[in-house]
Amino acid sequence: MRPQIIGRVLGASVRVAGRMANERLSGQRHGQPFQPQPAAASVTPDSPSVSGRRPGGLRRGAAGFFRPFTRVGGIVFLEVTGAFFLLFVLLFGQMAWRMRGSYAAGPDHAKFLAAIALSLVFVYLSASSFWRARKR
Repeated sequence: MRPQIIGRVLGASVRVAGRMANERLSGQRHGQPFQPQPAAASVTPDSPSVSGRRPGGLRRGAAGFFRPFTRVGGIVFLEVTGAFFLLFVLLFGQMAWRMRGSYAAGPDHAKFLAAIALSLVFVYLSASSFWRARKR
């Protein structure tokens, strides 16, 4: 079964069980035996309300309105993140350039290798961020 179908089934089951428990508790609290309420009196999220409108319409309308903005916002976020990672590439690249004389066996050999490794990591992060933004 697909996850969407399982979620719908479980959600409907929980709503029905909750409604039944509420009806039983409200009947027992007053000392009256259980008497089911007519189905027409209750309003479910899928049925139209008294005014003929479905509840949650404002939420769905706002979500539809903001959908393009969230897409563009995600793209801008990825591009800003990529540019931020490029700053670290420049920082570690500059550090490696200053220590280039001791790349083989100098006193800063470990620092040079660390600067090269970190600049390669941040090049990857920056490029992947721009690539993901391009895919959207």
